[in-house]
Amino acid sequence: MAFIIKPLVTEKMTKITDQSSEDRTYKVKSKKGEERTKKATPKYGFIVKPEANKLEIKKEVEELYNVTVIGVNTIRYAGKRQSRWTRAGLVKGHKNAFKKAIVTLKEGDTIDIYSNI
Repeated sequence: MAFIIKPLVTEKMTKITDQSSEDRTYKVKSKKGEERTKKATPKYGFIVKPEANKLEIKKEVEELYNVTVIGVNTIRYAGKRQSRWTRAGLVKGHKNAFKKAIVTLKEGDTIDIYSNI
């Protein structure tokens, strides 16, 4: 069963992906003044079905993109009520609930989201 609905391509998620894909250098407080480098572990976002769990998301991302997934973080969003005035009067409804998954990949792996376009 397909749990991934679509990749998450927003300004915020693109910023997170870019920041997580860079090797970082930081200084360690010691007598020698050492510098260490933190290896890049890229993160990508997906909109998934609300009933999907982390293990299912991990398995599906690994199968679709041929990468190794280190971790999966999920965020649930509730559906919101909407109303608007029309010629017929007040129309009420709601938006669907959805779930986001932020997937952390192994160092060196990348996903080309735009390859299917």
